[in-house]
Amino acid sequence: MTLAKIEGNSTSTNTSAATAFMVTKPGCQRQCGNLTIPYPFGIIGEGKGCSIGTWYDVNCNTSYNPPKPFFMGVLEILDISETQIRTRTYLASKCYNQSGALIQEKPSWTNLLATSPYTFSETVNKFTVIGCDDTALITGSYDRNFSSGCFSLCNKKEDVLDDGYCSGIGCCQTSIPKGLKFYYTTVNDLNNHTNVWSFNPCGHAFLGESFKFRGASDLSDPNFAQRIKDTIPMVVDWVIGNQSCSEAQKWNTLACQKNSYCVDSHIGYGGYRCSCNNGYEGNPYLSPGCQDINECADPENNPCNGTCLNTPGGFNCSCPHGYYGDGKKDGRGCIDVNSQFPVLKFSLGDCLGFLSLFIGIVWLYLSIKKRKLIKLREKFFQQNGGVLLKQQISSNEGGVESSKIFTAQELEKATNNYAEDRILGRGGYGTVYKGILVDQRMVAIKKSRIMDKSQIEQFVNEVVILTRVNHRNVVKLLGCCLETEVPQLVYEYVASGTLFHHIHSKGGISLSWDNRLRIAEESAGALAYLHSSASMPIFHRDVKSANILLDEHYTTKISDFGASRLVPLDQTQVTTLVQGTLGYLDPEYFHTSQLTEKSDVYSFGVVLAELLTGQKPLSMERTQEERNLATYFIMSMKQNRLFQILEARLVREGALEQLQTIAELVKRCLSMHGEERPTMKEVAMELEGLRKFTRHPWVHQQSHEETVGLMSEESDLYTVQMSPYSTNHGDSSGQYSLDSRLIANIHSPR
Repeated sequence: MTLAKIEGNSTSTNTSAATAFMVTKPGCQRQCGNLTIPYPFGIIGEGKGCSIGTWYDVNCNTSYNPPKPFFMGVLEILDISETQIRTRTYLASKCYNQSGALIQEKPSWTNLLATSPYTFSETVNKFTVIGCDDTALITGSYDRNFSSGCFSLCNKKEDVLDDGYCSGIGCCQTSIPKGLKFYYTTVNDLNNHTNVWSFNPCGHAFLGESFKFRGASDLSDPNFAQRIKDTIPMVVDWVIGNQSCSEAQKWNTLACQKNSYCVDSHIGYGGYRCSCNNGYEGNPYLSPGCQDINECADPENNPCNGTCLNTPGGFNCSCPHGYYGDGKKDGRGCIDVNSQFPVLKFSLGDCLGFLSLFIGIVWLYLSIKKRKLIKLREKFFQQNGGVLLKQQISSNEGGVESSKIFTAQELEKATNNYAEDRILGRGGYGTVYKGILVDQRMVAIKKSRIMDKSQIEQFVNEVVILTRVNHRNVVKLLGCCLETEVPQLVYEYVASGTLFHHIHSKGGISLSWDNRLRIAEESAGALAYLHSSASMPIFHRDVKSANILLDEHYTTKISDFGASRLVPLDQTQVTTLVQGTLGYLDPEYFHTSQLTEKSDVYSFGVVLAELLTGQKPLSMERTQEERNLATYFIMSMKQNRLFQILEARLVREGALEQLQTIAELVKRCLSMHGEERPTMKEVAMELEGLRKFTRHPWVHQQSHEETVGLMSEESDLYTVQMSPYSTNHGDSSGQYSLDSRLIANIHSPR
């Protein structure tokens, strides 16, 4: 809002503005000529302290008629607003005669002084060059030195456009930096205007407000410099002092009065300004501060078409009895209740109708979605052999008790809709989740990614058989869910970690000789049961310490039938599945491409070597000859270095005969030829005999105490990272693999 402005010779506008908005300090001269000077500025005269400070003193020069106001001693004030002062523009010029001789040269500069509260406005002012043979340089200072320039060139009068813009042809403009307090400029010519003198004898440069370029008429106007001085002002920003609002308030020097607010200056020299709050007017620098605007007092500008009530800083509109609306002229106004359409009732009914329609659409959508989900689950159930599995279960005695077909809803509820915090492990074939059934049993649920649809019947038969595997040292398959695109398998939950973890990880339990021998015997017994005592022989084909689990009582559990194969009793050809884990894989397989029950024996021999040495099956830390544990173990026995590679604790606790006997057993299991290896049943019997070996009483007592300590430890099997040396290959026989049908390792996913 303009605080004061010259309007020709008339003072009516100034008087109105001064009455409505401006206030001069009492006892001080208000006007200088046609301009009213508002506080914090003040005219120097008889009154004392008419301004807020020396920088804001205004000298009213009465030698002019009418008098003219000046600030900073020499800068004439044309206008004062809340944020800016407009003063006269000073031009730099150079003029030549027709022969190119210089006839006039005038530089230009203005200095606002570094400590003053004034800066040249970078938002309003532009540095402008006028001419067809001219370049001008402006240099100045603010918080760092500044130099810039502008070229204004043209060859003939017809090239110059009178579209009002400075495009570089006859007129050039550029911006100035923020915070500029001093500038100096000169005009330079390229050819002394000899080529353009006929229509442009002079070049000019000035700092001032943007103006409308009139083309060739400006270039040839002999009074151009005077016209710019009279019509294009230079704009100066002003602030109060050099403190921020918070600093002035802290030191109790803030000039803002009641009903006003403080705004920090945007330049780097500090300072602030005061403005009236919304709904108030007056001078924010003079007591008693800004006054409330009575919006209701002016009948012509009354904002209400109903009843107007003035409030501090605002107003309220209301409608008389029998009318409704907001009562505002720029709003709904006041509407006669009787003569108008019942908008409120109609709107309410419309909203209720829309809400009912929305609820109906949502209900219909959810119903259709639920029906589609039910049909999709039925389709998956049929597709995954659900009918065949039900027939198999019902046709076998005890089938209903030994296996269960879970619904998708049951497993979603058990896993909290497969929440991230229920994940036990991830692998190449899928993800394992911890589930809690309705009867509070904890289970492990394998959600796999792939399924061979051509082997559905084989898959169903194997699920039925595996659910009937009932051995205390084998992880039990409880059932499956066939209502998903890929069947999900449900196993018993095993909670205390893998043998691999306890042997090789720092967080594992330190196992005594007796406990290692017990784990070996239980594992061998479980594998022997799978090979010879189950209703149909089962070859595990991926025996490793990571697939030997310990439950909450630290009882051994064989897991991961991901590479296992059911073998019909009358089958003469050995089925093949190129799958296993490096370091455990039967070397004979590389020659025959066949994995047999003796392949499980070889892998179990590697596990026994792990138990004896505490070393991993493959280790890049050992030498190349010793990198494979099986080779390293056999080589050490041949070189009579067995007791150098055994774990020190076992050498202390185990009887010499026991260690030598089990080492020989490992050697036989690791034979390169399968026919030279013992069966798993023979391995189990030999380990059982070793456990019955008579030892000294103090050894029994030590083992008993450690066993008790072991049973009190807790660990979480599923947080253990499995060995990185697993490898999977294609099934060269083309026969069905239980792993590729999702009967995979649910406790250590690959």
